[in-house]
Amino acid sequence: MSSDSRLARSMWHQLEPIHAVFYFSPEGFEEAAALGYDVAERWPSYFAYRTAPLGPVGTTAATAAYYSFSPSMIDRYVRGLWDTASPAQVLRTRLTAVDRTYRALLGDRVASPEMTEAAELARRAAESVSVAARPFAAANLDLPWPEEPHLALWHAATVLREHRGDGHLAALLTADLDPCESLVSFAAIGAAPVANFAGRGWSEQEWAAAQERLTARGLVDPSGQATERGRELRDQVERTTDELAAAPWRTLGEEKAQRLVQLAGPVLGAVFGAGLLPMTSTLGIATVKVPD
Repeated sequence: MSSDSRLARSMWHQLEPIHAVFYFSPEGFEEAAALGYDVAERWPSYFAYRTAPLGPVGTTAATAAYYSFSPSMIDRYVRGLWDTASPAQVLRTRLTAVDRTYRALLGDRVASPEMTEAAELARRAAESVSVAARPFAAANLDLPWPEEPHLALWHAATVLREHRGDGHLAALLTADLDPCESLVSFAAIGAAPVANFAGRGWSEQEWAAAQERLTARGLVDPSGQATERGRELRDQVERTTDELAAAPWRTLGEEKAQRLVQLAGPVLGAVFGAGLLPMTSTLGIATVKVPD
């Protein structure tokens, strides 16, 4: 793995929680409920908040953009999404939710000089990304930059994580892993327990069929564990993902990237300290190691 790829992976570990925390915060759910979304479970607000930058898309476009969520789940949560609130309303509410979440976590530190510097560095990286074939990153980059530093930091983290995520889908396609197979193969290397992937909406029959296809390719054994070939393929997917995510960090430079880590450290610490994020993520952070 190149130094640029290592840096890209390291920065993802630092910024992903900073982006994702509002999906799980009380403030995020309260703001979504005020719009009229059902917050008895987290998916209605998640799909509203994350899809809104794409505009009033329907289920087919959303299925394409999200990739690893089952079409039936996309249909359940995205169909009628904009009958509750328009994308513009959701985007305004999303910023309010992030603002309230960060203020609850950080108090007066949202306006600190360190936050301002962190936002400037993160924005510099985010504005350098290539948006070719990256719909989520492009849609977020099209939005106006928030003026307040803590919101600008969050927005930059969002652009950067969506840029990485869009590239990850390209890596999965290159590896010839369809949406369900991508999850089965990830579970097979121990990224997270199989039960954790149930939230993506695939039925037991669909999961079993994907496992059978991977078994026929010699990537998974009959018990659902990755074979050596299966691990090698997933290693390549992760390497490609890191390589495709490296450009903005190459532009910013390692010294400034490490300065961003230092400045954003209190935000990351507050996020983890609040205990809002799931203990086990299906993203494979801290569980998936890519060999050099």
